[in-house]
Amino acid sequence: MNVFSNKRKVLLAYRKQRTKNKMLSMTGRRLKFVSDAGTFKEILGNFKFNNPLDFPEYDEKLNENYDSTGVNDAALVGIGKIKGIDFVGVELNKRFLMGSMGTVVGEKVTRACELAKEKKLPLIIFCASGGARMQEGMFSLMQMAKTSAAIESFKNSGGLYISILTHPTTGGVSASFATLGDIILAEPNALIGFAGPRVIEQTIKQKLPEGFQRSEFQLEHGMVDKIVPLDEMKEQLYKLLKLHGYKEI
Repeated sequence: MNVFSNKRKVLLAYRKQRTKNKMLSMTGRRLKFVSDAGTFKEILGNFKFNNPLDFPEYDEKLNENYDSTGVNDAALVGIGKIKGIDFVGVELNKRFLMGSMGTVVGEKVTRACELAKEKKLPLIIFCASGGARMQEGMFSLMQMAKTSAAIESFKNSGGLYISILTHPTTGGVSASFATLGDIILAEPNALIGFAGPRVIEQTIKQKLPEGFQRSEFQLEHGMVDKIVPLDEMKEQLYKLLKLHGYKEI
């Protein structure tokens, strides 16, 4: 019986580690995909999640997400090159609490803006989020204003901000930095909006149009500039960066 129990523990540990390795390999995959091979380097990786309100069981939930994904929080920040053009990039990880925005995510996005402004580099953010993180209450909601102000300061300095909306981009993230791009791209069929379709239908007591809040619907109604599949994203970003005067180094 003990032998069986030990084997089961080993098997479960192996499966857990295999899942974690898979999650780690997918962390920042979009930023790495559009970057030239070997050029993307993570920065601000030492930020650690926190529990500013001592919300019950929040620490346990954060640690569970850390154990399953291997990342400290939902935002990854780094510097890379797109066909020789340097850029500052951010990617939200929906596998960490649905990419929700707490104080750490807000701080990392803000610092990415400040770094891009300081180095005069374009800023590219891959957005994916379930919105503001409820367990951090007002601290989380404050990140909407904080990141929006940082984006505005960066843009006022002459910087180019390209926002890329992936599935899903909702809540406080969609109501702040995700929709403030000079250029807003979206992946096909991504859910983009503030509240989800089901919540809206229950509120207004009406059936929503087919495809409501999907990328194609948002493009048709002027909320998105272009829909770009991931396998075409690098070339599209390169053309946009060249068009705005950024040069290869």
